[in-house]
Amino acid sequence: MERSNERRLLQQVRRGDTDAFASLYQDNVQAVFRYIAYRVNNAQLAEDLTGDVFIRALKSISTYEDQGKPFLAWLYRIAHARVVDHYRQTNRRPEAATLDEQPIEAPGDMDASLIRRQAAKVLREAIADLTEDQQQVIILRFIEGQRIEMVAEQMGKQANAIKQLQHRALHALAARLERAGFDIETVLAGMA
Repeated sequence: MERSNERRLLQQVRRGDTDAFASLYQDNVQAVFRYIAYRVNNAQLAEDLTGDVFIRALKSISTYEDQGKPFLAWLYRIAHARVVDHYRQTNRRPEAATLDEQPIEAPGDMDASLIRRQAAKVLREAIADLTEDQQQVIILRFIEGQRIEMVAEQMGKQANAIKQLQHRALHALAARLERAGFDIETVLAGMA
């Protein structure tokens, strides 16, 4: 969504226009859901937390200040806080899906499918071991496909700091994946 259209919708929402908020919701809900789903690894919980993000956004819209960043950056901050709150309340780390929970595909492609699932499992576990900032950079850069400058804006950091976080996170992921017998480039390419 263009920033000018986004600003216009935000002004309308502040005046009580629910259709304008519905437009903002439609434009951003999938990105927020993907971000949360990857962090919690549970679709139903991700749906609940995504709903909570938009409820909180609607309730707090009067405090939202456009600082030249996309509205999605504010939603990501709310989503990040909700994920952190969830894990604090449950006093645990994200669960990694087991292979038993994954449906098995046609036998002709079973080996490749099992290898992809195992690689995804190892990657999720490795990402869960990163710092919160590193996790956020990896998700926004490689799962959401955002540019470094956009990630820097959303996280309130300089682009060089994001590059450094990304470098350290990729190095840690590569070491963990290598120990499990996978190559990070192959795993990340398989996610695209």
